[in-house]
Amino acid sequence: MTWPPGYDATKTFDEMLDAHGHPRRGCVEVHARLEALGTELFRRQEAAEAAIRSMGVTFTLYTEDGNIDRAWPVDVIPRIIAREEWSAITRGLIQRLRALNLFIDDLYHAREIIADGVFPGELLENSANYRAACRGVSPPDGVWAHISGSDLVRDGTGQMFVLEDNLRIPSGVSYMLENRQVSKRVFSDLFRDLDVLPVDGYIERLGAMLRSLSPRDDVEPIVCVLTPGIHNSAYYEHVLLSTRIGAHLVEGSDLVVDDDVVYMRTVSGLVRVDVIYRRVDDLWLDPDIFEPSSVLGVAGLIQAWRAGNVAIANAPGAGVADDKVVYSYVPEIIEYYLGEKPAIANVPTWRCLDPEHRAHVLANLDSLVCKPANEAGGKGVLIGSKATEAELAAVRAEIEADPRNWIAQPILQLSTAPTICGETIAPRHIDLRPFILSGADPYVSVGGLTRVALREGSLIVNSSQGGGSKDTWIVDSLVTPPLAAPVVQAQTRRA
Repeated sequence: MTWPPGYDATKTFDEMLDAHGHPRRGCVEVHARLEALGTELFRRQEAAEAAIRSMGVTFTLYTEDGNIDRAWPVDVIPRIIAREEWSAITRGLIQRLRALNLFIDDLYHAREIIADGVFPGELLENSANYRAACRGVSPPDGVWAHISGSDLVRDGTGQMFVLEDNLRIPSGVSYMLENRQVSKRVFSDLFRDLDVLPVDGYIERLGAMLRSLSPRDDVEPIVCVLTPGIHNSAYYEHVLLSTRIGAHLVEGSDLVVDDDVVYMRTVSGLVRVDVIYRRVDDLWLDPDIFEPSSVLGVAGLIQAWRAGNVAIANAPGAGVADDKVVYSYVPEIIEYYLGEKPAIANVPTWRCLDPEHRAHVLANLDSLVCKPANEAGGKGVLIGSKATEAELAAVRAEIEADPRNWIAQPILQLSTAPTICGETIAPRHIDLRPFILSGADPYVSVGGLTRVALREGSLIVNSSQGGGSKDTWIVDSLVTPPLAAPVVQAQTRRA
């Protein structure tokens, strides 16, 4: 009998099994271990859920009836990627962020890419995330997006694409780390014998990168994580990251600016702050510059940053490239700044601002995915094949009223992975968010946050839309671990 019993891997590319039910490269040893576990695998899922509850790992869902804190949903069957493929993905992501940081820096300075006719100036003029207050600022090494999360998807042929870039305040890395902790607790035997690459290096590299941004090199940098507070959906992540990197977790009221220097209020008095890892959106960072009603930020913060007295990651204004219309130009951006072809392709994209593209989109709404340019978490996305006539009509009207704000893409048949669904194991669609640290020594997390569409047939994987997650194992397919003893033991348990 094959594992999983009755599993259908023929409808699209499956990450673990080929169309004949055979494990793919890099998945052979993991597949054998999972098969040997039999029904024990379901008990390990229960153990994983219990571990999540005991660890207090939560996520906040925003609903019409109010905010709901729920345990972080994790599926215990890992998503497997061979080390050789991951090395190529890593190179492609570093290339992408190098080009995007050059692009952002250019937009706030000479705008050569516009002058040379590669990027339309009207997109900048109508950008929801361009910040005029950042014009002329030169962050260290020209890096604006220090921490980013690029969403990757694989289509039905097995090709990997970048679906979108998250350059403002990308979230999810804490869940990547916690998923690994859960996996090590419930699969300690697999981690003992299989060559699964560790993810913990991300925290060390994040802390080192943030400290390297300090404007003062004669003292140990004071680093703060600026959070909107306990009601933010990612507050758990803010707490975990500040603890793990040795930073102070602060809210806007904990900081004050005096003579263009940022200080933190403490019981011993004011302490100068060197680096702020901000988890607050641009518009709420500084009421003197952006939204006057904001109580989440700090008056005077942007001037202190402009004066070079504090570093902010990600830099204010980095979101100018976190725009789905700008995303469609990333292949041209890479070629313009680096003289290279993109190592990871974009999903084919129609720009509704272009009259020909818009005509195609409006004529084919029921077979496309339509996305607003600046929403996140799957908000506002229309999957045409699943939409009602009323939903199609509403998006049609929005596109016609504001074509600059919309793009469209083909409906990709996203890859699937075996997922525990009640008492069965079934294919569910997934994506992947790796995390990229930019700077003098760029770094990509070893794996990332694999998100799962838990409903059968659903393509919406976002946690905020009810999706789940998996641990992502990068494995060395050239290493052959000892399998005999664990398999025999598992078979004995089943007998």
